[in-house]
Amino acid sequence: MTVVCLEALTFGLGHLTRAAARLGEPLRLLTRDPAYYAYELERLPAGALDVVETDTFDTELVAEQLGRTPDLRGLISSTDTWMLVGAELTARFGLPGLDAAVLRLTRDKAAVRDRLFAAGLTRARAAEADSGDPATAALLVKAVGLPAILKDTAGTGSQNVWLVRDERELDAALAEAAGRQLKGRLFAEPYFSGPVYSAETLTWAGRTRLLGVSSRLMSPEPHFREEITAFPVAFPQPRRDALERWLDDVLAAVGYTDRFAHVEFALTTAGPEVVEINPRIGGALVGEGLCRALGVNVYEAMVEAALGSRPGLMDAALPGGPASAFVLGYPAEPGVFTGVDGLDRLPDMPGSPAWYPVKRTGDPVEHLGDSRGYAGIVYAEGETAELATHCAVAAANAVRVRTEPFRVAGTTDGAGVPDTAGTAGAAGTTGAAGTAADATASQAGQGSGD
Repeated sequence: MTVVCLEALTFGLGHLTRAAARLGEPLRLLTRDPAYYAYELERLPAGALDVVETDTFDTELVAEQLGRTPDLRGLISSTDTWMLVGAELTARFGLPGLDAAVLRLTRDKAAVRDRLFAAGLTRARAAEADSGDPATAALLVKAVGLPAILKDTAGTGSQNVWLVRDERELDAALAEAAGRQLKGRLFAEPYFSGPVYSAETLTWAGRTRLLGVSSRLMSPEPHFREEITAFPVAFPQPRRDALERWLDDVLAAVGYTDRFAHVEFALTTAGPEVVEINPRIGGALVGEGLCRALGVNVYEAMVEAALGSRPGLMDAALPGGPASAFVLGYPAEPGVFTGVDGLDRLPDMPGSPAWYPVKRTGDPVEHLGDSRGYAGIVYAEGETAELATHCAVAAANAVRVRTEPFRVAGTTDGAGVPDTAGTAGAAGTTGAAGTAADATASQAGQGSGD
């Protein structure tokens, strides 16, 4: 009996391995580069996880590996990058799983917006945008108004998202989008003003349980760089119950019947508005926070769902635990990642703060406007999400992510554009990398945050 993971999120592989073992299911990881899971693998006992190296961007090679897996019973594909490939292979091998059409829908943000509008669960439709058409700006203003959000239907990690507050910004965003390689299509929707949260849910047989809500503190407008997350937000019980009913309706509207979901929403003066639906557990340290704050290994539910069994987490009493918060550690300047200062101070700070590394020494950091730019995460705990946030922020303020200027081929002054051949594959990996999704951001358009 074996459950296979087609890659994984940056963190959580250890919890997943222990969950599978408790359920008596050997776990196998298919990955294009095991080094990207060094942080997790170094903390597992030898032999706890069967790691198979293969080109996970080659669907037929992955299928061959699945065909050679003894007594294959389930497939887990929890990343945006490999989600649709995983759905295709789940159907091909007759394994338990969501309808691939539902996953394709959730990966199309414009289609989700229109489906929710038809169900009366959002105030506005999506408006498709053609950045090469001179008439597009006027059409978008008429369709969704201003301020508006312009973004990629298949984007992730806050990449390719533009806030446009007036016609000048709209023209500039359309021009910039025309030069970007999008993973989907360009579209616009209203900008829903208000604090942003993520609902962490588990659904089975069409019923949704709200496990809790994570805060999502972002950088100032006009950017949407994710910076601080805390769990669980202390909503009053009546509001929490209303959110759970609303989420049940939202997920039902897109045909989502089973498994974890990570639903981002803005809390506006008119009520909650969906930002996007991610058909998976949350990325970064969301899963870690769920396990600690709820007092259970939530990854058991992931394995049970992959086997087609009703997860015990749907009905379990949750003993609870400490609230958690984490701060994404970005450098002050782009360049080649060289290390982190201040980690020696963390043991003397409240909240048991810890550093979770994502980038390796020598990795290029080119983008600081979205989640591709962070090098690691400062995690801390507290009696409430508010107190955990204070501890995490205080610890993060003591940490400095270092970069040095990119080298230019044939020069010695360190200025200019990156010589990636001389930096991205540099030796000296002190710590761990993120997921394969991090390593292939330019190919797959994915970050590790989500």
